[in-house]
Amino acid sequence: MIKRLLIAIVLLAIVAGGLIGFNIYRDRLIENIFANLPVPVVTVSTVTAEPGSWTPSIDAIGTVSAARGVDLTVETTGIVKEINFTANQTVEAGQVLVQLDDAVQQADLEAARTQNVLDKQALQRALELQQRGVGSTVALQSAEAAAAASGAQVEKLQAVLQQKQLRAPFGGVVGIPRIDEGQYLTPGATVVTIQDITTMRADFTVPEQQLSQLKIGQDVRLRIDGQEETFSGEIVGIDPKVDPSSRLVSVRATIDNPNGAITPGQFVRIHVQLPAEDGVIALPQTAVVTSLYGDYVYVVRPVEGDEEGKQESRQIFVEVGRRSEGRVEIKSGLDAGSVVVTAGQNRLNNGSPVAIDNTIDPSGRAQSQASAQ
Repeated sequence: MIKRLLIAIVLLAIVAGGLIGFNIYRDRLIENIFANLPVPVVTVSTVTAEPGSWTPSIDAIGTVSAARGVDLTVETTGIVKEINFTANQTVEAGQVLVQLDDAVQQADLEAARTQNVLDKQALQRALELQQRGVGSTVALQSAEAAAAASGAQVEKLQAVLQQKQLRAPFGGVVGIPRIDEGQYLTPGATVVTIQDITTMRADFTVPEQQLSQLKIGQDVRLRIDGQEETFSGEIVGIDPKVDPSSRLVSVRATIDNPNGAITPGQFVRIHVQLPAEDGVIALPQTAVVTSLYGDYVYVVRPVEGDEEGKQESRQIFVEVGRRSEGRVEIKSGLDAGSVVVTAGQNRLNNGSPVAIDNTIDPSGRAQSQASAQ
């Protein structure tokens, strides 16, 4: 019995030892296979970091509106007789847009004009009698007063008639009519909006730290999301007061809009152009990687001691500065002439072998630089 038990224990030990040995052998074999696998070459795009001209800008977001734009309303009550415009029509200054019913006022004006003619005739007779010495001064003065009063009544009724017409205060484009013929209108009811869109204004805000960099007449560029076209303008107003709650300063710029491509109320991105600076190293923003430990870039360098011309990547931490139009200023950490990776960093580590192919650069900057060289 004891002999059988010893045999079973020995067999169990042999089996266990075999399993353990097999697992150790398998793990070492896998480790050796992966250790001897060739490291794949990562294809990247690059740019050469060279000092150059840097045109900094103040980037902001804002809203555009027409340089002149109002919601029109009537001055007096009345029933709409005629609507003399259609939606999106271009109108001239002074053009009659809406005519209210003015039949009663027209009759009153005609009566006032007739009375004024009679009063002027009576004044002329009184003046002739006075000149012949048969008329009294009192009669002449009464005739003059009557003629002046009837004349003022005519002017008053003419003004009332003008209030029965809604005219365009300036040239522009009218919107959708908000009234119908036969509708009874009261002052304050919006009839239509009119916008002069040949010149637009963009209102935006900038931090108080950048207030000293702004001045009247400074060039600005404006772009609408989803559109490639860029519009030019200039700053025409800077609020002399900083908002104490937001620490922002309100700024206004005028933008030429000859083709009507900008619509009032649109959201826009604004770039305030600052004086150009020389000797600044700037890279595409895609080249800089942000992490918890700081900003860094990958540079491409030849492998030391390799005679085949192989290249590898090296991680370098940098200090970034201003950003403008897809480029970022490198203040320190990067030497001029360094070849910096702009695309493909997500697959890189220190020492990763790389191959340069600038045709994959999403921004096209690296490709343009390579072609120029």
